[in-house]
Amino acid sequence: MQHKHSYLLAFVIALVASYALTPLAKWMAKKVDAIDHPKERNVHEEPTPRLGGLAIYVGILLAAAADYWFFQNSVGLKIALVGGILVIVGFVDDTRDMRPLVKLSGQILAALVLWLAGIRVLGFAEPFGTDYHRLSEAMSILCTVVWIVGITNTINLIDGLDGLAAGVSAISAATLCLMAMQRQQSLIAAPIAAAICGSTLGFLRYNFNPAKIFMGDTGSQLLGFLLAAISVAGTFKSAATVAIVVPVLVLGVPVFDTTFAILRRFAAGRPIFSADRGHLHHRLLDRGLSQKQVVVVLYLITFVLCAAAYALSRMA
Repeated sequence: MQHKHSYLLAFVIALVASYALTPLAKWMAKKVDAIDHPKERNVHEEPTPRLGGLAIYVGILLAAAADYWFFQNSVGLKIALVGGILVIVGFVDDTRDMRPLVKLSGQILAALVLWLAGIRVLGFAEPFGTDYHRLSEAMSILCTVVWIVGITNTINLIDGLDGLAAGVSAISAATLCLMAMQRQQSLIAAPIAAAICGSTLGFLRYNFNPAKIFMGDTGSQLLGFLLAAISVAGTFKSAATVAIVVPVLVLGVPVFDTTFAILRRFAAGRPIFSADRGHLHHRLLDRGLSQKQVVVVLYLITFVLCAAAYALSRMA
């Protein structure tokens, strides 16, 4: 049976491992020339290593393995191991660049493997009702893939300022952990959420402005995938619209920013995977805020949305 304090062990292991291993990831990035050189849409001015996601992943993986070893909870380990697919995809993209469609294929593969591992969208409750509708196998696969791939890309798209993606992910993961802890049937999801929080905080020591290292696609895709997987794993098994609204609120900043980015590019007749300077953090920078000020503002917005999501989940 899952111990109610296992999340503390996961948090500490992930925090310490990520903090200790990030300098090694920085050294490795320089060895393989995984360096982010300033471009027109970038806000950093110096070439910066971008394999910090490796340290984040190892921290989470070690925490998930410890949770399995001491408490026989396999859910977190399954999610972390499947997340390794996106770490590989991200590593290749950070070192050699990868076509968007190839990257998308890797994300779909990870979502399908997650479904085969038993972590999947099973059904939906009626809005403001009590009836639960179980999905067919085909619809379960489709909904799982769409949700996982969608959230994976939201974190990837907000990773544009020092510490932004890591901090937003840490706040979101902490909220998911609290929600899992309040529901006995979802307690198994708490340790992996705590591990994400700990690992991103350990990395944030090196990633906050001025950043010494970026997480790269290796980290941003991984974090989006893991946060999406946790919500599917059972943290939000509640009635009515709560099951859908809560995770969207928790991930509100990246979800809304990505939604508007897609609509903006579609309206302009541009590919949705094309880069631009229309993201929320770019707009705040253009209004005269500094990088640190923008990041803190978006942290606060994330905190408010997460608090609202937590309050909503408590009422369910």
